[in-house]
Amino acid sequence: MRILALVGSFRKQGNTARIVRMIEESAQALAARQGLPLEFETLFLGDLDIGYCRGCRACFDRGEDACPLKDGVAQARARIDASDALLLASPVYVDDVSGLVKNLMDRLAYLCHRPALGGKYAYTLATVGGGASGHSLRTSYVALLTWGCHMLGRTGFKMGALSPEAELQKFRPMAGKIAAILLSALARGRNENPTFISLMAFKIQQLAWRHESADSYDYAYWREQGWLDAGRSYYVAHRAKPLKVALARLAGALMYRFVA
Repeated sequence: MRILALVGSFRKQGNTARIVRMIEESAQALAARQGLPLEFETLFLGDLDIGYCRGCRACFDRGEDACPLKDGVAQARARIDASDALLLASPVYVDDVSGLVKNLMDRLAYLCHRPALGGKYAYTLATVGGGASGHSLRTSYVALLTWGCHMLGRTGFKMGALSPEAELQKFRPMAGKIAAILLSALARGRNENPTFISLMAFKIQQLAWRHESADSYDYAYWREQGWLDAGRSYYVAHRAKPLKVALARLAGALMYRFVA
């Protein structure tokens, strides 16, 4: 089992990094007690050279390999692909995710069309000195959901400019809870029971790409994955109850009428 923490801060001793380390410590301890194999990797986005998206649409129209920028985004994507669960952590900058996180989202925007992370678990967190973290959490949550991730939750930490080490301990119970959620999902088996929102999001995208031009790169991708098939209700096999699946697909179909 491999968890990848993506940290959207340059500050390796800042609040965001310290919360992630606290979650890692809890996860490793819990995995050891349960006899579960666990790899926990932290990737600081500030360590990667990731250029700004140019909006050329090459990744949309011809595939991500056609992107003219050859930089650290490939390394980030490789590590994401190699993980079983993602922990996306960002400080709140001007009521939203940091520029590091937003830039990665922009460069991986093609995943909104071709959700290659279909079925991967994800949890998002945000740290804020003062004020609200809700908008930042919605940004990261919606991005990962659209990319196909099975969302396990989101949490905001109100911490001040830089919490003293002693004061930081009050966040340990929540860090432990997040660790337990991630480990429980991994031990249970990938996407045994996708959420209502995940099933609904799949239905919306499925309808959207069924109406896409048959010669488009995105349509071909969805067709090759078998996701356009009438009987397909999610990216991967699952055990969600039929009633939940039916209601989620109905809600998705109704929602699609408003966004199409």
